[in-house]
Amino acid sequence: MKKVLTFLAASVLGGAVSVAIYNNMQQKDVKCVQSDSTLQGARPMQVSYTGMVDFTAAASATVDAVVHVKIRSQYNVVENPIYNFLFGRPNYQQQEMPVVASGSGVIISRDGYIVTNNHVVEGADALEVTLDDNRTFTAKVIGADPTTDIALIKIDGDNFPFIPWGNSDNLKVGEWVLAIGNPFNLASTVTAGIVSAKARNINIINKNTAIEAFIQTDAAVNPGNSGGALVNTAGELVGVITAIASPTGSFSGYSFAVPERIARKIVSDLMEYGTVQRAFIGISINEVTSEMAQKNGVTSLKGVYVSSVAEGGAAAEAGIKAGDVIMKVNEVEVNKVSELQEQIGRYRPGQQISVTVLHGDKTRTMNLTLRNIDGGTSLQTQGESMEILGASLRTVSPQTASNLRIRGGVEVTSLADGKFKQAGIREGFIITSVNRRPMRSADELKAILSNSKGGIYIEGVYPNGKSAYYAFGI
Repeated sequence: MKKVLTFLAASVLGGAVSVAIYNNMQQKDVKCVQSDSTLQGARPMQVSYTGMVDFTAAASATVDAVVHVKIRSQYNVVENPIYNFLFGRPNYQQQEMPVVASGSGVIISRDGYIVTNNHVVEGADALEVTLDDNRTFTAKVIGADPTTDIALIKIDGDNFPFIPWGNSDNLKVGEWVLAIGNPFNLASTVTAGIVSAKARNINIINKNTAIEAFIQTDAAVNPGNSGGALVNTAGELVGVITAIASPTGSFSGYSFAVPERIARKIVSDLMEYGTVQRAFIGISINEVTSEMAQKNGVTSLKGVYVSSVAEGGAAAEAGIKAGDVIMKVNEVEVNKVSELQEQIGRYRPGQQISVTVLHGDKTRTMNLTLRNIDGGTSLQTQGESMEILGASLRTVSPQTASNLRIRGGVEVTSLADGKFKQAGIREGFIITSVNRRPMRSADELKAILSNSKGGIYIEGVYPNGKSAYYAFGI
C-alpha cells in the first residue's frame, strides 16, 4: 500500500508540473507574436489564444462603412450619317437603353463623404449608394482624378459609420490586410491576404501623367470590389481597391489598391479646392538597370535616373542635371519610378521638398520648390480653371434637349478670352461630350475640365441643329 500511494503522489505531482509548464509556454508564445509585431513596426494586431491572427475585430469595425455603388447611365445607338443623308432621319425618337453597373465605396466621414474609383463613377447619369443596413441614397460626384483613379462622392445625412484613415507608409510586405467590397453584387464581402509588394506599377491608367504606385496583395478581389476598402488589422483604411491582374477578368491571385497616402491627398484636394493640386518636378526619369548604368557611367544601381530636365522647372532651378540619379526624397529612399512618383504625388505646387542626388560619385542634397502644370507655384481652384477656359456654362433644359434630339448637354452662355474662344467655339454652343464622355450638367463638365490635362476633344450642337467639333490643349 505504501508503494502504491508513493506512485500515485508522484504521478499527480508530475501531471501538475507538466500542466504548469505547458500553460507558461503558451503564454510566452502569444507574447512572442505580439512582441515581434511591435519590433517590426507593425500596428498591434488581434491575436487569439492559439497565437493566430484574429480578423473579426477589424472586419466588424469596418464592414458597415463599405457601401454598394450602383451606376445608372443611358445608352443610345449612334445614328448613321450616310443613311440620314440618303434617306433622311427616321421619324421616330430613338429609345434610350438604361445601363446599370456597380462597384464599391468607402465612407470616410460621418457626414457622408465616400471615396471610390474614378472608373466606377465615370460616365454615370445617376449614382445610387446602398449601405450595409440596406438604406439607399442618391449620391453626387464632388470630383474625380483620372490620373490616380480616385473619385469623391457624397450622400446627404449625418452620423454615418466610417473608416478612419491609416498610414500606408507603415505597411510592411507580408503584413495581413483585409479587402472589403461587393464582388459580383455580393454585398459586404470580406477577404484576407498579405501585402505582396508596394509601389507597384501595372500600367492600367491610360494617362500621360498617371501615378501608379499600387499596394499589391493576395486578398481575393473580383469585379464589383473596385472602390472598396483595404484595411489593416487595426481597422484603418490603408488603400482603395482598384484592380486585379487576371487573364480571365476574375481573381487569379493578385489585387491592387491605391495607397492611403495618395488617396487621402486627392480627397483633401477635391474637398478644399474642387480640383486636384498636382505637383511636378520637371524631369523625365527611368529605372536604373545594369546596362543603363554601365552605358551612362552611373556608379550605383539604386535610385531613379534623370534622363532629361525641363528648362525653367523645379529640378533645373535646384541644379539637377540630366544623368543625375535621385536617391531620396525627404530622406525616403526611391529606387523605382513609381516610388518617386508616389513621393512627389503627395505634395502640392509651392511646397518645398529635399532631394538627395548622386552626381558622378558624389552625393548632395538640395531643396526645390514644386511647380504646377504651367510651371508656376500657385494653386488652382475649379472657378479659376473655368476662367482660363473663358466660358460661362449652364445645363440645358429637358425641352431644349428634346427639340435638338440630344440626351442632354451644357450650353455656353457667354465667352471671354480663353481656350473656348481660341478654339472657335461660339456662344449658344451646346456641349454634348468631352473626350467621348457624355455631358449632362454644367457641374459635371466643370469637374471634368478642371481635372483634365493634355488634349481636349469637344463635340456638340448649335441651336440651329448644326453639329460641331473642337479640340484644344490644357
